[in-house]
Amino acid sequence: MTGQVRTVDGRVAGRRGQATRQKLLDCLGEMLSTSPYRDVKVIDVARKAGTSPATFYQYFPDVEGAVLELAEEMAKEGATLTDLVADRSWAGKSGAAAAEDLVEGFLSFWRKHDAILRVVDLGAAEGDKRFYKIRMKILNSVTNSLTEAVKEQQAKGRIDEDLNPGAIAGSLVAMLAAVAAHQKGFQSWGVKQADLKPSLTWLVHLGITGRKPPK
Repeated sequence: MTGQVRTVDGRVAGRRGQATRQKLLDCLGEMLSTSPYRDVKVIDVARKAGTSPATFYQYFPDVEGAVLELAEEMAKEGATLTDLVADRSWAGKSGAAAAEDLVEGFLSFWRKHDAILRVVDLGAAEGDKRFYKIRMKILNSVTNSLTEAVKEQQAKGRIDEDLNPGAIAGSLVAMLAAVAAHQKGFQSWGVKQADLKPSLTWLVHLGITGRKPPK
């Protein structure tokens, strides 16, 4: 919306400026899907967007600054992943459906944002706190809800009460994130894409309920 987007020097961007800024972000996102992050240069992004490097610098301090903008937008969408597990029943077939929805949501989200997530993971691994916070914002949204689910299962005597709910939930989410980021790599192990979802669903359901999902 007009008035909510500002240039690097603090000026309010008009509708045309906002459109240009968004086009630069869109072009950057496309380039990240085909080129290594380190190889993407301001001049190349500007050229692809049909504008100049000077215009790029009106809205972003550098490529990394623009990447962070893309990552923040992605994180906002990632926060909705919590809807897949919040207030869901893990009893019987409802639990199997909850596990399946969570797995499908994770795999789909990672496929959709594969390019920017690779950059976020790289930045986080290198110790950049900005990228680390974005990564954790996405994972925490699911981990917190799953932790509550595990606590409920413990209260019902289905999971050993000596186990830490946060550790179980965090381990499952870390597994989902790692597998989602490695989807294409499974082919080198002779694992078909179609085999990932049911296998992950089985593991998630077992981890949360302590039981195999019903058939």
